[in-house]
Amino acid sequence: MAHLDDLIATDIHAYLRAQENKSYLRFITCGSVDDGKSTLIGRLLYDSKLIYEDQLASIEKDSKKSGTQGDKIDLALLVDGLAAEREQGITIDVAYRFFSTDKRKFIVADTPGHVQYTRNMATGASTADVAVLLIDARYGVQEQTRRHAFIASTVGIKHVVVAVNKMDIVDFDQSVYNKIDVEFREFAKDLGFSDITCIPMSALDGDNVINRSEKSEWYNGPTLLGHLETVDVDSVSMDAPFRLPVQWVNRPNLDFRGFSGTIASGTVSVGDEIIVVPSGKRSTVKEIVTMDGNREIAREDMAITLTLNTEIDISRGDIICKTDAPAEQSDQFQARIIWMSENRLFPGRQYLIKTANKTVPASISKLKHRIDINDFSEVAANTLELNEIGVATISTTAPIAFDAYTNNRNTGAFIIIDKQTNATMGAGMLDFSLRRAKNVVWQDLDVNKAARAAQKAQKPALLWFTGLSGSGKSTIANLVDKRLMDMGRHSYTLDGDNVRHGLNRDLNFSKADRIENIRRIGEVCKLMTDAGLITMASFISPYRAERQMARDLLEEGEFIEIHVNTPLEVAEKRDVKGLYARARAGEIKNFTGIDSEYQAPENAEIVIDTTAMTAEEAADHIVGYMTERGFFNIGE
Repeated sequence: MAHLDDLIATDIHAYLRAQENKSYLRFITCGSVDDGKSTLIGRLLYDSKLIYEDQLASIEKDSKKSGTQGDKIDLALLVDGLAAEREQGITIDVAYRFFSTDKRKFIVADTPGHVQYTRNMATGASTADVAVLLIDARYGVQEQTRRHAFIASTVGIKHVVVAVNKMDIVDFDQSVYNKIDVEFREFAKDLGFSDITCIPMSALDGDNVINRSEKSEWYNGPTLLGHLETVDVDSVSMDAPFRLPVQWVNRPNLDFRGFSGTIASGTVSVGDEIIVVPSGKRSTVKEIVTMDGNREIAREDMAITLTLNTEIDISRGDIICKTDAPAEQSDQFQARIIWMSENRLFPGRQYLIKTANKTVPASISKLKHRIDINDFSEVAANTLELNEIGVATISTTAPIAFDAYTNNRNTGAFIIIDKQTNATMGAGMLDFSLRRAKNVVWQDLDVNKAARAAQKAQKPALLWFTGLSGSGKSTIANLVDKRLMDMGRHSYTLDGDNVRHGLNRDLNFSKADRIENIRRIGEVCKLMTDAGLITMASFISPYRAERQMARDLLEEGEFIEIHVNTPLEVAEKRDVKGLYARARAGEIKNFTGIDSEYQAPENAEIVIDTTAMTAEEAADHIVGYMTERGFFNIGE
């Protein structure tokens, strides 16, 4: 399938060695819908003689059935492999294709143009060296053109080819080409691209794709393939600091201990002095082991195993660096986020952050702003919607080793994962560590939680009361507090209404504000538990994710979820505060149970059915639960 080469027939080993020594170029095709991305890739493969005969026969057959080019072969079908793509004539998923020429090997990603699949385009762009941005000569720079250019810039692509396609439809009018060239360069002047190369072409007919077209004698630049074969993308990555994220500690026997992974950037040689982040341990490289034998030097993208001259502790998730340029580590960052989920981003909610080699719980501390891709202005925002891009601060539960994304795309990138569903919610680029992360350290205290709890002769606990408004949470929590007081216990009640008079008076009742409300309360409860107290927290807390976040802040067994399970119709009949009536009348928005959902606990430690139990009985049941599990009279 590779390009024609006499060595294939005369010396296959020499041919394979030649292929191995060629450089790789990863590029994407992107742009607005129907600008000809799939056709362009098909044309590259077709004109390069890189299609098997049976593939060509199949495409010719499918062209008659699903093609859009009349009697001509529809080259877009070479990469639009999904049935839905062929039926609709659009690209939905990212399609990757490999091909090779005499000068270089290529991996091309055909990314979708439709706005609802922007997340797929961002995925394809995340590993690309060059973006081929197609523009329909008839329509010029479109909104999706700008969006894709901005995303390409955001994910660190430095080289852009502006393929002004369908020039055949406008008779290769130079003025049309010049106008698009000027318009795009003006738009992209602040995007940080190293170079922008504009090429007039017709992907359908092959003009200026591989061969120079006689229809554009006024154009003196390279063809698309000519440019892709010569663009320099290797020098920067070779000069980058060495990074090896450790994926596996390779210990096949007692005589061998190596550290395996794929080099994220830079080069390493036998004898180099290395440092391990985060431990700071140092050693020197003894061997560089690969599946093809040992090497004296290895570079970016190579899968290797390092052995060292001294025994030091290295684990999966560590990053091996050279001592002259170690990676940073922090637990608080500023980052740019591309949101890829139809479920909105909510600051304060806990997610999982996965970097090149480590996964840690984290939350979006603050969404600073959303970026308008049309003019790059900063727009105030509380959440991010599907395909939106924003700048935020992130807090992780444990430090991670990283580089700023602008310096290293591999160790500066991350994805955001939903803790409940494990779905990928977004992708991000780390900008820098926040100064407060470096200046603020944990202060060890001589009097700890165990000492405070022993003084009070009780185990600290957080009783988390959750249920609909009017379910009876506050009434039951108040009765439990009184019983604990009578027993000589040390307790305190945090009530949802009361904290909104002070600590959370700045928050409203949107979903984002509700999440932040519970995040703050969870942190307060953690401090009160650390003080050795038994704390009652009475909050609707409608979302499982935030209740889980509060649970995760505490030690095993300290969080006791109490579901005050009152049916909506019963709570609404009580309506002591008249809130349901106002919500039904439309006077209160985002009211739980009416126009905002309540996610009932699935595995609560205690469930109180208020239709079968009085508040007094419920309080006795809760105190009995704690007595049976030894929360009282510790050390007495």
